[in-house]
Amino acid sequence: MLSFEEKIAIIEENFPQLSRADVSLGRVNYHYEESVQDKTIVVYHLHPNGNGFVYGGYLPQNQINDKGYVNIREFEKDELIAQIAETIEFMSKKHGWQQEKKNKEDDTDRNESKWLGPDYEYVTLAFENELWCLFDDNDNLEAAFETYAEAEGYLKEEGFKPRK
Repeated sequence: MLSFEEKIAIIEENFPQLSRADVSLGRVNYHYEESVQDKTIVVYHLHPNGNGFVYGGYLPQNQINDKGYVNIREFEKDELIAQIAETIEFMSKKHGWQQEKKNKEDDTDRNESKWLGPDYEYVTLAFENELWCLFDDNDNLEAAFETYAEAEGYLKEEGFKPRK
């Protein structure tokens, strides 16, 4: 396990675009001020005992905590660098589900569509109760979007392709 000082050195040597913010109890946050996302904190509460978190809200739910962060306590140097680099890349660009909103009336001509994922799983996108709802194979609700453009952008970014 890397020490607090080693993690600080790795972050500051490899990511000069991050700004340091000392917080309570000797902990340190690192912000990415150029983020186009609502979030700017990349490294959260890096503690003198070596514990800390890196934002990973774009990762599957089983890899992050309830605030969208990955625990980096046991990370080695390469893992820490890779996680922070992925987070900065994510924070640097707009994503499909962040499209400009259109009038909901523009979307209602589309009713339901099937999409095939990269692992050959099917999902259904359907307009219900004024929202675009994404359902898995078992008809469980996975996500809901205000516009078709948001839903379509999300699906494409996740590697799904529409099926006829």
